[in-house]
Amino acid sequence: MHRESPAAAVTVERDYSRKWFVMSAVAMGIFLATIDGSIVNVALPTLTTYLNTEFAIVQWVVLAYLLTVTTLLPVVGRLADMYGRKQLYVPGFIVFTIGSLLCGLSPTVGWLIAMRVLQGVGAALILALGLAIVTDAFPPGERGRALGVTGTIVSIGIVTGPTLGGIIIANLSWHWIFFVNVPIGILGVYLTLRHVPRARPPGNQRFDLAGAATLCLALLGILLSLTTAQERGFTDRTAIMQFVFGVFFLVAFVTIQRRHPQPIIDLELFRNPVFTVNLATGLLVFIGQGSAILIPFYLENVLGYGVQQVGLLLVVLPLTMGVVAPISGTLSDRLGSRPITVAGLAVIALGYVALATLSTETTAVGFMWRYALIGVGIGLFNSPNNSATMGTAPPNRLGVASALMSLTRSMGQTMGLALLGALWAGVVFRAVGGILPGGATTAPAEAQADALRVVMLVIAGMDVLALALALVAWRGERGRPVLPRAELEQETIQIGH
Repeated sequence: MHRESPAAAVTVERDYSRKWFVMSAVAMGIFLATIDGSIVNVALPTLTTYLNTEFAIVQWVVLAYLLTVTTLLPVVGRLADMYGRKQLYVPGFIVFTIGSLLCGLSPTVGWLIAMRVLQGVGAALILALGLAIVTDAFPPGERGRALGVTGTIVSIGIVTGPTLGGIIIANLSWHWIFFVNVPIGILGVYLTLRHVPRARPPGNQRFDLAGAATLCLALLGILLSLTTAQERGFTDRTAIMQFVFGVFFLVAFVTIQRRHPQPIIDLELFRNPVFTVNLATGLLVFIGQGSAILIPFYLENVLGYGVQQVGLLLVVLPLTMGVVAPISGTLSDRLGSRPITVAGLAVIALGYVALATLSTETTAVGFMWRYALIGVGIGLFNSPNNSATMGTAPPNRLGVASALMSLTRSMGQTMGLALLGALWAGVVFRAVGGILPGGATTAPAEAQADALRVVMLVIAGMDVLALALALVAWRGERGRPVLPRAELEQETIQIGH
């Protein structure tokens, strides 16, 4: 199907002199999102107790946020390509900051979940556009390095989150894990207004309202079916109906996209094998990262560590990831992305095999070196994978490409939370001979540790599949240019400040 071209724009020489100022603004958004997620993860056992709820319900503090972000990401990406990235990035900061304040004021778990939805709206605006803004700000030959720096910022946020969260929960209250976002959000708004250029995309573009509606309904139906299945079982009638609902609208969405002249997601992007394989391998890796919700329960319930100790132990993964990410990004600029991503996937798979040997007798050092392998592997994988994926997208589709990469992350984590959480609980209940009134977290330590080992082996299998896909793609890519967009030193876009 022929796609309409936007109106012609003025071709200007790209100005990269402000690239590090732009990076500082995007860094605040990345830091805001990652510190919030890591603080909430380490606080889940505390929230279970203080809000008088159970594991199946408290998960929605995480899931409601991820569901909101996931359903909105592609739509935000398209709107940004139409109206400008800065025009949506600033409101994202504002909404997220207000949502954080209201989360901290939540009197009940229901109110907290509702305010996490509001946070998710702001996060979708931030997360969908960060990579696109950075890709715009840096020359193609420095893209890997720049995205490696964003990987380090992610790590700083994740490192800060558990440590700060443990200190806050131990000395203040859980409410303050959300209040810490407020000053960061205010600073982010200032930096974005000050440093990110205001781009005016070509006019005469049409928004695909039917495509946006069907995509949101499709994603919502599929993700709700996963979370319902986790609570009630995968044969539950409601879960099956939700899944069928989601698939129906997914088919409708693809049909609309094939016919619409300016679709939400240009399906032509998937004709590029680099783009498609990188999204697929990224999705598999992020599904595995959904297991992060189980690690604090293992450290507290099985090994008996306090919340502050748990926060410090969880630092090892983002710390190693942050050290490795900029190095791998720079190497990918010189050697190409595929060799580095293949190495990263191999280390990730090895790390999950190592985690499958955790037991009730594992020492702190034993846990840390196993968990560190995952951090090294993700650090090797993410930056080159992101760089290569963004490098395949044309300038007028950077917003959508950035949103799709964020979609694989949030979709993967949501699927991981639901599927791996259900697997873990199912193995626990099978070990103890039935469903426990207080949930799987009240089971004996040995049963919880055994279930975690099963989950880690399943994740290792998924990462081996991702490694096989990457190896096949690498074989097919030999002899092709490393940077598909390396020639794009000019771009048809009008820049203003």
